[in-house]
Amino acid sequence: MLKPNTRYNDLKDTYLFNTIYRKTNEYLKANPGKKVLGMGVGDVSLPLCKAVIQALHSAVDDQANATTFHGYMPESGDPALRKAIARYYKSIGAKVSENEVFVSSGACDDLGDILELFETDNTVLVIEPAYPEYVDTNVLAGRKIIHLAAGEENNFLPEPCEEARADILYICSPNNPTGAAFNRNELQAWVDFANEIGAVILFDAAYELFIEDKTIPHSIYELEGADTCAIEICSLSKTAGFTGTRLGYMVVPQDLIRGGMNLNEMWSRNRETRTNGVSYILQKGALAVFTPDGQKQIHDNLRVYKENASYFMEALDAAGIWYCGGENSPYIWMKCPGGMSGWEFFDYLLNEIQVVGIPGDGFGSCGKGYFRFSTFGNPEETKEAANRLCKLLKKE
Repeated sequence: MLKPNTRYNDLKDTYLFNTIYRKTNEYLKANPGKKVLGMGVGDVSLPLCKAVIQALHSAVDDQANATTFHGYMPESGDPALRKAIARYYKSIGAKVSENEVFVSSGACDDLGDILELFETDNTVLVIEPAYPEYVDTNVLAGRKIIHLAAGEENNFLPEPCEEARADILYICSPNNPTGAAFNRNELQAWVDFANEIGAVILFDAAYELFIEDKTIPHSIYELEGADTCAIEICSLSKTAGFTGTRLGYMVVPQDLIRGGMNLNEMWSRNRETRTNGVSYILQKGALAVFTPDGQKQIHDNLRVYKENASYFMEALDAAGIWYCGGENSPYIWMKCPGGMSGWEFFDYLLNEIQVVGIPGDGFGSCGKGYFRFSTFGNPEETKEAANRLCKLLKKE
Protein backbone atom coordinates (compact mmCIF):
# COMPACT_ATOMS: atom_id res chain seq x y z
CA MET A 1 0.00 0.00 0.00
CA LEU A 2 1.32 3.46 -0.92
CA LYS A 3 2.54 5.52 2.04
CA PRO A 4 2.31 9.30 1.72
CA ASN A 5 4.83 11.61 3.35
CA THR A 6 3.13 12.07 6.72
CA ARG A 7 5.56 14.85 7.60
CA TYR A 8 3.26 17.20 5.70
CA ASN A 9 1.13 16.96 8.86
CA ASP A 10 4.01 18.61 10.75
CA LEU A 11 3.86 21.80 8.68
CA LYS A 12 1.89 24.80 9.85
CA ASP A 13 -1.77 24.71 8.79
CA THR A 14 -1.23 27.26 6.05
CA TYR A 15 1.72 28.99 4.49
CA LEU A 16 2.38 32.44 6.01
CA PHE A 17 1.86 34.50 2.87
CA ASN A 18 -1.37 32.70 2.02
CA THR A 19 -2.72 33.75 5.42
CA ILE A 20 -1.83 37.37 4.64
CA TYR A 21 -3.70 37.20 1.33
CA ARG A 22 -6.73 35.57 2.94
CA LYS A 23 -7.08 38.09 5.76
CA THR A 24 -6.61 41.01 3.36
CA ASN A 25 -9.22 39.68 0.93
CA GLU A 26 -11.69 39.14 3.77
CA TYR A 27 -11.23 42.76 4.85
CA LEU A 28 -11.75 44.07 1.31
CA LYS A 29 -14.94 42.08 0.87
CA ALA A 30 -16.29 43.53 4.10
CA ASN A 31 -15.09 47.04 3.21
CA PRO A 32 -15.47 47.44 -0.56
CA GLY A 33 -14.78 51.18 -0.54
CA LYS A 34 -11.40 50.90 1.14
CA LYS A 35 -7.99 50.78 -0.56
CA VAL A 36 -5.40 48.61 1.13
CA LEU A 37 -1.72 49.48 0.77
CA GLY A 38 0.22 46.21 0.62
CA MET A 39 3.67 46.45 2.22
CA GLY A 40 3.88 42.80 3.18
CA VAL A 41 4.90 40.17 0.65
CA GLY A 42 8.24 41.14 -0.88
CA ASP A 43 7.28 41.25 -4.55
CA VAL A 44 8.84 43.95 -6.70
CA SER A 45 6.75 46.69 -8.32
CA LEU A 46 9.09 48.14 -10.96
CA PRO A 47 9.28 46.54 -14.42
CA LEU A 48 12.31 44.76 -15.81
CA CYS A 49 14.99 47.18 -16.98
CA LYS A 50 15.36 48.14 -20.64
CA ALA A 51 18.51 46.08 -21.24
CA VAL A 52 16.80 42.91 -20.02
CA ILE A 53 13.62 43.53 -22.03
CA GLN A 54 15.65 44.06 -25.19
CA ALA A 55 17.59 40.86 -24.58
CA LEU A 56 14.39 38.88 -23.96
CA HIS A 57 12.85 40.16 -27.20
CA SER A 58 16.02 39.31 -29.09
CA ALA A 59 16.02 35.81 -27.62
CA VAL A 60 12.40 35.27 -28.67
CA ASP A 61 13.33 36.32 -32.20
CA ASP A 62 16.24 33.86 -32.10
CA GLN A 63 13.76 31.07 -31.39
CA ALA A 64 11.79 31.97 -34.54
CA ASN A 65 14.64 31.10 -36.93
CA ALA A 66 16.24 27.73 -37.56
CA THR A 67 19.75 29.20 -37.70
CA THR A 68 19.47 30.84 -34.25
CA PHE A 69 17.05 28.45 -32.56
CA HIS A 70 18.10 26.93 -29.22
CA GLY A 71 16.67 23.75 -27.75
CA TYR A 72 17.86 22.22 -24.49
CA MET A 73 20.36 24.38 -22.63
CA PRO A 74 23.28 23.01 -20.58
CA GLU A 75 21.95 21.68 -17.27
CA SER A 76 24.26 23.88 -15.20
CA GLY A 77 23.68 27.01 -17.26
CA ASP A 78 24.74 28.79 -20.43
CA PRO A 79 28.57 29.04 -20.34
CA ALA A 80 28.36 32.74 -21.28
CA LEU A 81 26.10 33.46 -18.32
CA ARG A 82 28.23 31.41 -15.94
CA LYS A 83 31.31 33.38 -17.06
CA ALA A 84 29.49 36.69 -16.61
CA ILE A 85 28.44 35.77 -13.06
CA ALA A 86 32.00 34.70 -12.22
CA ARG A 87 33.25 38.07 -13.52
CA TYR A 88 30.71 39.81 -11.28
CA TYR A 89 32.07 37.95 -8.25
CA LYS A 90 35.58 39.04 -9.20
CA SER A 91 34.41 42.66 -9.32
CA ILE A 92 33.30 42.50 -5.67
CA GLY A 93 36.47 40.80 -4.50
CA ALA A 94 35.29 37.20 -4.41
CA LYS A 95 37.20 34.48 -6.26
CA VAL A 96 34.68 32.25 -8.02
CA SER A 97 35.26 30.25 -11.20
CA GLU A 98 32.63 29.71 -13.88
CA ASN A 99 32.63 25.96 -13.13
CA GLU A 100 31.48 26.76 -9.60
CA VAL A 101 28.43 28.71 -10.83
CA PHE A 102 25.14 26.88 -11.44
CA VAL A 103 22.21 28.67 -13.08
CA SER A 104 18.71 27.79 -11.87
CA SER A 105 15.07 28.80 -12.05
CA GLY A 106 15.37 30.75 -8.80
CA ALA A 107 16.79 30.81 -5.29
CA CYS A 108 13.60 29.37 -3.79
CA ASP A 109 14.02 26.24 -5.91
CA ASP A 110 17.71 26.00 -5.07
CA LEU A 111 17.08 26.22 -1.33
CA GLY A 112 15.01 23.06 -1.53
CA ASP A 113 16.94 21.20 -4.22
CA ILE A 114 20.38 21.62 -2.64
CA LEU A 115 19.29 19.50 0.31
CA GLU A 116 19.50 16.45 -1.96
CA LEU A 117 23.26 16.59 -1.38
CA PHE A 118 22.80 15.77 2.29
CA GLU A 119 21.46 12.74 4.15
CA THR A 120 18.29 13.24 6.15
CA ASP A 121 19.97 12.36 9.44
CA ASN A 122 22.04 15.54 9.27
CA THR A 123 21.14 18.23 11.81
CA VAL A 124 20.11 21.68 10.58
CA LEU A 125 20.64 25.06 12.25
CA VAL A 126 18.15 27.84 11.53
CA ILE A 127 18.68 31.33 12.97
CA GLU A 128 15.31 32.73 14.02
CA PRO A 129 13.49 34.75 12.88
CA ALA A 130 13.87 32.93 9.55
CA TYR A 131 12.49 32.68 6.05
CA PRO A 132 9.90 29.87 6.40
CA GLU A 133 11.33 27.70 3.62
CA TYR A 134 14.46 26.95 5.65
CA VAL A 135 12.29 25.19 8.18
CA ASP A 136 9.58 23.70 5.96
CA THR A 137 11.90 21.96 3.50
CA ASN A 138 13.73 20.24 6.33
CA VAL A 139 10.52 19.32 8.16
CA LEU A 140 9.38 17.54 4.99
CA ALA A 141 12.71 15.71 4.79
CA GLY A 142 12.54 14.68 8.43
CA ARG A 143 15.74 16.37 9.57
CA LYS A 144 16.30 17.51 13.13
CA ILE A 145 16.19 21.33 13.29
CA ILE A 146 17.97 23.46 15.88
CA HIS A 147 16.50 26.94 16.28
CA LEU A 148 19.09 29.52 17.34
CA ALA A 149 17.39 32.54 18.91
CA ALA A 150 18.17 36.06 17.76
CA GLY A 151 16.81 39.28 19.21
CA GLU A 152 17.36 42.94 20.00
CA GLU A 153 20.14 42.03 22.42
CA ASN A 154 22.35 40.94 19.50
CA ASN A 155 20.68 43.04 16.80
CA PHE A 156 19.29 39.78 15.37
CA LEU A 157 22.86 38.72 14.47
CA PRO A 158 23.84 35.91 16.85
CA GLU A 159 27.38 34.62 17.21
CA PRO A 160 28.29 30.95 16.76
CA CYS A 161 28.12 29.01 20.02
CA GLU A 162 28.01 25.48 21.35
CA GLU A 163 24.24 25.38 20.91
CA ALA A 164 24.74 26.15 17.21
CA ARG A 165 26.63 22.94 16.44
CA ALA A 166 24.93 21.33 13.45
CA ASP A 167 25.76 19.84 10.07
CA ILE A 168 23.94 22.38 7.89
CA LEU A 169 23.93 26.06 8.88
CA TYR A 170 21.50 28.51 7.27
CA ILE A 171 22.73 32.10 7.16
CA CYS A 172 20.87 34.86 5.34
CA SER A 173 22.60 38.24 5.09
CA PRO A 174 21.13 40.79 4.58
CA ASN A 175 18.50 38.85 6.42
CA ASN A 176 14.93 38.15 5.47
CA PRO A 177 12.88 39.07 7.51
CA THR A 178 14.88 41.33 9.85
CA GLY A 179 17.03 43.25 7.38
CA ALA A 180 20.04 42.77 9.68
CA ALA A 181 23.38 42.04 7.97
CA PHE A 182 26.56 40.44 9.30
CA ASN A 183 29.68 42.55 9.03
CA ARG A 184 32.93 41.00 7.85
CA ASN A 185 34.18 39.95 11.28
CA GLU A 186 30.81 38.55 12.36
CA LEU A 187 30.45 36.46 9.21
CA GLN A 188 34.08 35.34 9.38
CA ALA A 189 33.32 33.89 12.82
CA TRP A 190 30.62 31.71 11.27
CA VAL A 191 32.95 30.59 8.47
CA ASP A 192 35.62 29.64 11.00
CA PHE A 193 33.04 27.84 13.11
CA ALA A 194 31.73 25.85 10.14
CA ASN A 195 35.22 24.75 9.13
CA GLU A 196 36.05 23.82 12.71
CA ILE A 197 33.04 21.51 13.13
CA GLY A 198 32.87 20.27 9.52
CA ALA A 199 29.51 21.89 8.79
CA VAL A 200 28.29 23.37 5.50
CA ILE A 201 26.86 26.88 5.41
CA LEU A 202 23.94 27.51 3.07
CA PHE A 203 24.42 31.25 2.55
CA ASP A 204 21.35 33.04 1.21
CA ALA A 205 22.63 36.19 -0.51
CA ALA A 206 19.42 37.14 -2.32
CA TYR A 207 19.63 40.78 -1.17
CA GLU A 208 23.35 41.46 -1.52
CA LEU A 209 22.93 44.35 -3.97
CA PHE A 210 21.13 46.37 -1.29
CA ILE A 211 24.32 46.54 0.80
CA GLU A 212 25.88 50.00 1.05
CA ASP A 213 28.02 49.59 4.18
CA LYS A 214 31.57 48.66 3.10
CA THR A 215 32.08 46.63 6.30
CA ILE A 216 29.40 44.16 5.13
CA PRO A 217 30.47 41.55 2.56
CA HIS A 218 28.31 41.05 -0.53
CA SER A 219 29.46 37.45 -0.85
CA ILE A 220 30.64 34.93 1.70
CA TYR A 221 33.51 34.15 -0.68
CA GLU A 222 35.10 37.47 0.19
CA LEU A 223 36.11 35.73 3.42
CA GLU A 224 39.03 33.41 4.06
CA GLY A 225 38.04 29.74 4.26
CA ALA A 226 34.54 30.12 2.82
CA ASP A 227 35.39 28.00 -0.22
CA THR A 228 35.81 24.97 2.03
CA CYS A 229 32.55 25.33 3.94
CA ALA A 230 29.94 27.43 2.12
CA ILE A 231 27.40 27.19 -0.68
CA GLU A 232 26.03 30.57 -1.78
CA ILE A 233 22.51 30.94 -3.20
CA CYS A 234 21.61 34.06 -5.17
CA SER A 235 18.62 35.43 -7.01
CA LEU A 236 17.80 38.03 -9.65
CA SER A 237 14.26 38.32 -8.29
CA LYS A 238 14.78 41.26 -5.96
CA THR A 239 18.00 42.67 -7.42
CA ALA A 240 16.85 42.75 -11.06
CA GLY A 241 13.07 42.36 -10.81
CA PHE A 242 12.93 38.72 -11.93
CA THR A 243 10.15 37.65 -9.52
CA GLY A 244 7.90 36.81 -12.47
CA THR A 245 10.73 35.84 -14.80
CA ARG A 246 12.48 33.37 -12.49
CA LEU A 247 16.22 33.00 -12.58
CA GLY A 248 18.82 32.51 -9.90
CA TYR A 249 22.23 30.98 -9.45
CA MET A 250 24.23 29.10 -6.90
CA VAL A 251 27.94 28.78 -6.19
CA VAL A 252 29.29 25.41 -5.08
CA PRO A 253 33.08 25.65 -4.62
CA GLN A 254 35.33 22.98 -6.08
CA ASP A 255 37.20 22.80 -2.77
CA LEU A 256 34.07 21.93 -0.78
CA ILE A 257 34.54 18.31 0.25
CA ARG A 258 32.73 16.34 2.94
CA GLY A 259 33.01 12.64 3.70
CA GLY A 260 35.47 12.23 0.85
CA MET A 261 32.92 13.50 -1.67
CA ASN A 262 33.24 16.66 -3.75
CA LEU A 263 30.02 18.66 -3.47
CA ASN A 264 30.69 20.57 -6.69
CA GLU A 265 30.90 17.31 -8.62
CA MET A 266 27.86 15.97 -6.79
CA TRP A 267 25.79 19.03 -7.68
CA SER A 268 26.87 18.89 -11.30
CA ARG A 269 25.69 15.28 -11.41
CA ASN A 270 22.47 16.26 -9.66
CA ARG A 271 21.74 18.86 -12.33
CA GLU A 272 22.31 16.29 -15.07
CA THR A 273 19.68 14.12 -13.40
CA ARG A 274 17.14 16.67 -12.19
CA THR A 275 16.89 19.37 -14.86
CA ASN A 276 17.11 20.08 -18.56
CA GLY A 277 18.33 23.60 -17.86
CA VAL A 278 16.76 27.04 -17.69
CA SER A 279 15.31 28.30 -20.97
CA TYR A 280 17.53 30.07 -23.47
CA ILE A 281 15.23 33.11 -23.45
CA LEU A 282 15.48 33.66 -19.69
CA GLN A 283 19.23 33.12 -19.60
CA LYS A 284 19.76 35.66 -22.36
CA GLY A 285 17.70 38.13 -20.35
CA ALA A 286 19.79 37.36 -17.27
CA LEU A 287 23.01 37.84 -19.22
CA ALA A 288 21.92 41.42 -19.93
CA VAL A 289 21.79 42.08 -16.16
CA PHE A 290 25.57 41.68 -16.02
CA THR A 291 26.32 44.14 -18.82
CA PRO A 292 27.34 47.73 -17.97
CA ASP A 293 23.93 49.02 -19.12
CA GLY A 294 22.11 46.33 -17.18
CA GLN A 295 24.02 47.05 -13.98
CA LYS A 296 23.34 50.78 -14.24
CA GLN A 297 19.65 50.25 -14.89
CA ILE A 298 19.02 47.76 -12.09
CA HIS A 299 20.83 50.02 -9.64
CA ASP A 300 18.54 52.85 -10.72
CA ASN A 301 15.60 50.65 -9.71
CA LEU A 302 17.25 49.66 -6.45
CA ARG A 303 17.56 53.33 -5.52
CA VAL A 304 13.78 53.60 -5.71
CA TYR A 305 13.36 50.74 -3.24
CA LYS A 306 16.01 52.22 -0.97
CA GLU A 307 14.13 55.51 -0.95
CA ASN A 308 11.00 53.55 -0.04
CA ALA A 309 12.91 52.19 2.93
CA SER A 310 13.82 55.71 4.00
CA TYR A 311 10.12 56.62 4.24
CA PHE A 312 9.51 53.88 6.81
CA MET A 313 12.72 54.62 8.68
CA GLU A 314 11.80 58.30 9.00
CA ALA A 315 8.30 57.37 10.18
CA LEU A 316 9.55 54.99 12.86
CA ASP A 317 12.26 57.41 13.98
CA ALA A 318 9.62 60.12 14.38
CA ALA A 319 7.41 57.78 16.39
CA GLY A 320 10.29 56.56 18.57
CA ILE A 321 9.84 52.90 17.59
CA TRP A 322 12.74 50.43 17.63
CA TYR A 323 13.57 48.81 14.29
CA CYS A 324 16.40 47.34 12.26
CA GLY A 325 16.96 46.90 8.53
CA GLY A 326 16.36 49.41 5.78
CA GLU A 327 19.91 50.70 5.39
CA ASN A 328 21.35 47.60 3.69
CA SER A 329 18.13 45.75 3.10
CA PRO A 330 14.68 46.14 1.53
CA TYR A 331 13.01 45.07 4.78
CA ILE A 332 12.08 47.02 7.90
CA TRP A 333 11.76 44.95 11.08
CA MET A 334 10.00 46.90 13.84
CA LYS A 335 8.94 46.24 17.39
CA CYS A 336 5.17 46.23 17.80
CA PRO A 337 3.93 49.06 20.02
CA GLY A 338 2.06 48.58 23.28
CA GLY A 339 3.13 44.96 23.71
CA MET A 340 0.96 43.81 20.80
CA SER A 341 1.61 40.50 19.13
CA GLY A 342 2.44 40.54 15.44
CA TRP A 343 -1.02 39.35 14.41
CA GLU A 344 -2.70 41.88 16.72
CA PHE A 345 -0.67 44.64 15.10
CA PHE A 346 -1.54 43.26 11.64
CA ASP A 347 -5.25 43.54 12.39
CA TYR A 348 -4.77 46.96 13.98
CA LEU A 349 -3.00 48.38 10.91
CA LEU A 350 -5.44 46.81 8.48
CA ASN A 351 -8.49 48.15 10.26
CA GLU A 352 -7.15 51.58 11.29
CA ILE A 353 -5.04 52.71 8.32
CA GLN A 354 -5.49 49.95 5.70
CA VAL A 355 -1.78 49.07 5.59
CA VAL A 356 -0.61 45.47 5.34
CA GLY A 357 2.70 44.10 6.58
CA ILE A 358 3.76 40.72 7.91
CA PRO A 359 3.58 39.62 11.56
CA GLY A 360 6.93 38.54 12.91
CA ASP A 361 5.25 35.49 14.45
CA GLY A 362 5.19 33.93 10.99
CA PHE A 363 8.98 33.76 10.93
CA GLY A 364 9.35 31.71 14.11
CA SER A 365 8.91 32.14 17.84
CA CYS A 366 11.63 34.81 18.03
CA GLY A 367 9.50 36.99 15.76
CA LYS A 368 6.72 37.36 18.31
CA GLY A 369 6.08 40.99 19.06
CA TYR A 370 7.70 42.21 15.84
CA PHE A 371 6.48 43.20 12.40
CA ARG A 372 8.00 43.34 8.90
CA PHE A 373 7.46 45.81 6.10
CA SER A 374 8.67 45.28 2.55
CA THR A 375 9.89 48.34 0.65
CA PHE A 376 9.38 46.88 -2.84
CA GLY A 377 6.03 48.62 -3.33
CA ASN A 378 4.92 51.50 -5.49
CA PRO A 379 6.81 54.62 -4.29
CA GLU A 380 3.72 56.82 -3.90
CA GLU A 381 1.83 54.11 -2.02
CA THR A 382 4.86 53.36 0.15
CA LYS A 383 5.22 57.01 1.11
CA GLU A 384 1.50 57.18 1.91
CA ALA A 385 1.69 53.98 3.98
CA ALA A 386 4.65 55.37 5.96
CA ASN A 387 2.80 58.64 6.59
CA ARG A 388 -0.29 56.79 7.82
CA LEU A 389 1.88 54.62 10.05
CA CYS A 390 3.66 57.62 11.55
CA LYS A 391 0.39 59.42 12.37
CA LEU A 392 -1.10 56.28 13.91
CA LEU A 393 1.93 55.50 16.07
CA LYS A 394 2.21 59.08 17.31
CA LYS A 395 -1.32 58.76 18.68
CA GLU A 396 -0.30 55.73 20.75
